[in-house]
Amino acid sequence: MPHPAAATKVPVTDQLALRVNGEPQTAVVEPHTTLLEVLREPLGLTGTKFGCELGECGACTVLLDGEPTLSCLTLAGDAADRDVTTVEGLGGAEPSPLQTAFVEAGAAQCGFCTAGMLVTGTHLLAEDPTPDRSAIEAAIAGNLCRCTGYTKIVDAIELTARGEFG
Repeated sequence: MPHPAAATKVPVTDQLALRVNGEPQTAVVEPHTTLLEVLREPLGLTGTKFGCELGECGACTVLLDGEPTLSCLTLAGDAADRDVTTVEGLGGAEPSPLQTAFVEAGAAQCGFCTAGMLVTGTHLLAEDPTPDRSAIEAAIAGNLCRCTGYTKIVDAIELTARGEFG
């Protein structure tokens, strides 16, 4: 008789219910599935990017119950029955003021960091509608960008805070 530890384990799957961008969603997930995987694969929300998958780049940042969260480090099950906002949920029929500012200020170049920067910037502006440049720089410190040098990103957030977009 084989030892019980030698038995092949079948992954346990669960039905996950969560709200994404204000809409109820469900997905079948395994215990090790990350929120990033759920957003991109079964839900098709590819704005949130796979970056480093180590929680160091910020490309996968979403709002989980209104707080910036690295979706690559968050197990999908931890988002059960919670509100998730992705970059797709920031605007609506029209781009958000911050999204418009990113375009106008040239803050989006290759675009890989843009979703995480927009989500982080949106959270900052919700918490502090008039941040100074140092507060903006501190807020986006967990988001890496290889193209812009950050100046145009900080400019876009600052322009939005001053009400120049929206």
